[in-house]
Amino acid sequence: MTNQPSLEDLRIDRSAPSPRKRWPWVLVLLILAFGAGAWWFFQRPQTTEVETVTVQRVEAGTPQASVLDASGYVTPRRRATVSSKTTARIDEVLIEEGDVVKQGQVLARLDSVRESRQLALSRQELATSEAQQREVAVRLQEAQVRLARVEKLAAAGVETQDALDTASAAVDSLIAQRATADEQVTLAQRRIELRRQELEDTIIRAPFDGVVVTKDAQPGEMISPVSAGGGFTRTGICTVVDMSSLEIEVDVNEAYIDRVESEQRVSANLDAYPDWDIPASVITSVPTADRQKATVKVRIAFDQLDPRILPDMGVKVSFLDADPEPAADSGTAESVILLSRRAITRIDGKDAIWVVRDGAAEQRFVTLGRERGALMEITSGAAPGERAIADPPQGLSNGAAVTTSP
Repeated sequence: MTNQPSLEDLRIDRSAPSPRKRWPWVLVLLILAFGAGAWWFFQRPQTTEVETVTVQRVEAGTPQASVLDASGYVTPRRRATVSSKTTARIDEVLIEEGDVVKQGQVLARLDSVRESRQLALSRQELATSEAQQREVAVRLQEAQVRLARVEKLAAAGVETQDALDTASAAVDSLIAQRATADEQVTLAQRRIELRRQELEDTIIRAPFDGVVVTKDAQPGEMISPVSAGGGFTRTGICTVVDMSSLEIEVDVNEAYIDRVESEQRVSANLDAYPDWDIPASVITSVPTADRQKATVKVRIAFDQLDPRILPDMGVKVSFLDADPEPAADSGTAESVILLSRRAITRIDGKDAIWVVRDGAAEQRFVTLGRERGALMEITSGAAPGERAIADPPQGLSNGAAVTTSP
């Protein structure tokens, strides 16, 4: 039996809470949660990421103190892009990048068909000239015999003076022809030497001992000693570098060039191996300045070469103190504290640094000593091993939370 609808089913239940009465409380809770989050965000300590440098201790008067820092590149004194003397098609390339080559070693061969045929033609011309030379020599010998006979007959009164003169002129003519034939033979021999040299020039050889660093051409391409034909003609087969001639070239600001001396000791660090201190020394300062950059080029020699040192590598160098100051007393050398000049700032007219201690910035006033290139001596206010903030940001305050960048 199914239930029949009644009037009780249509009555509103007044005991259930109305949705209109609940939503103000939900809104209040949301506002309170948002306010609490904003308060936490703005009240929490803000951290600043900074770069730090280490306070160092070195012995006073030791050459480890740098008077000037610079950067440059590893440069070979002997580097050659090997090309050809003539425009020709490349038949064969016998090298690859990284190959060690010896002076005179064959690197490539060019098309030599024309040169070979010209050499063969010159040899044939020499053979013809030599045949003509032999013919003139035989005719001259015959004319000289005839002249001797005519001279005897003329002395006996049998031949006339006219016959004697004719025989003598024939000998003189053949002597001149023999000289011309000799010159023709010499000319043909010189032409053969030229053709041989042209044929030899189709063989590209290494100019000195070294390593192939680039391979610039392939068989079938055209090569020329001058730029021609747009991008379809090569101007070099390869580039060879003499690894024993590697040195460093750096640009030094002309305002600090007085700190650089010949044979001054240098410590070099390759960008690829920053922790490897390479001993070196100054070769010379090139006696001219770059007007645009206001720099002077300085050449530096490695004390000993290493296979890890490669051409065009970036390198940073420190010119070491060539004339260190003696210690204050006459006893053993005192130690000095050095810090990068980037960490030193001026606060209220005083020299100061910011030290990172327990994740917070701490202001220190310091007393400076002698300037040592990119470093400064610190006579008081800092201890070795402390981390100072490099290029401290504006608005930094005592106790500000900081994080150090790696």
